[in-house]
Amino acid sequence: MSEEISAATPPRSVLVTGAATFLGGYLVSRLVDNPAIERVVAVDSRVPSKAMMRRMGRAEFLRLDIRRPAIAKAIAGYEVDTVVHAAPSIMDSAAHSAAIKELNVVGSMQVCAACQRSPSVKRLVLRSSAMIYGATAKDPVAFAEGTRARREPRRGYGRDMLDVEGYARGLARRRQDIEVTILRPQGILGPQLVTRMSSYLSMPLVPVVFGHQARLQFLHEEDALRALEHATCRPQGGTFNLSGDGVVTLGQAIHRAGHVQLPVPSGLLVPLVGVLRDARLPTIRSDMEDYLAFGRVLDTTRMRTEFGFEPRYTTMETLDDFIDRGRTQPVISPQTWRSLQDRVVATATALQ
Repeated sequence: MSEEISAATPPRSVLVTGAATFLGGYLVSRLVDNPAIERVVAVDSRVPSKAMMRRMGRAEFLRLDIRRPAIAKAIAGYEVDTVVHAAPSIMDSAAHSAAIKELNVVGSMQVCAACQRSPSVKRLVLRSSAMIYGATAKDPVAFAEGTRARREPRRGYGRDMLDVEGYARGLARRRQDIEVTILRPQGILGPQLVTRMSSYLSMPLVPVVFGHQARLQFLHEEDALRALEHATCRPQGGTFNLSGDGVVTLGQAIHRAGHVQLPVPSGLLVPLVGVLRDARLPTIRSDMEDYLAFGRVLDTTRMRTEFGFEPRYTTMETLDDFIDRGRTQPVISPQTWRSLQDRVVATATALQ
């Protein structure tokens, strides 16, 4: 745990939703290691794996559906002062569906309503997403927290999170004694976490939109966990972009992984990914087409100056760690790439 987090006044009783997810479960395992936190309550409608349950240690696990009134009873019964809402599905392998939309939107509405009714709640941390900014050809060089999307997402996870953030801001207006922190992480990548983006970058032959070169940023899974822990233990209300430093193009990312690009018209991108991907991995959906064509870059000034958080991994270091320790295998080895580059340089030199 960082000195900055240790120096802050920790919460007394924390409730974490989405405890069966990667971020929610590992956050619980970190919070229970903080002796200053008296109680940690882990909530999910699914039972975490046995390994995750062991990591949760002294945390109390409640199997309940956040769309139901039971979440309000849990918050009141455990006198929760800090709620970390990590349940919204934004990066998991499942395709967006009506059931997921209901969990994201209705579940978040119930959580915010429960926080509003409980006099013990003083802090809400919401894990949102940079997807709320959308992706278009007319986007700014970098999105600051106050920058509106040129074209707001009308479907999928991005639309869900716009609605969810609205509930959180409504809570902050109605209960001004509750500090609301909204985190908007850029694409989370790492060796353990399986997402639609990690599945896409793991493909040996990667379809890309012809004539486009998306600009991307990544946040390491470890930094995402650190940011959630930081927000839980250090009171700081507001909305904050989260990303590692630097930018990488989609072509560079594919090249660095030792994979091969397949330029295709935009309408063929999603169908081809569905055909070419490993059947065990999640596929991308139509709501990612614009992102893979245009990309998205965030301004993270407030992350450092106000939120007080510094990622340990840059965008490129995050990508390299995913390649080195993740599930992706190069089609063309680094040695082969270097040999080809040396031959190109030698040929160019001879022609001069």
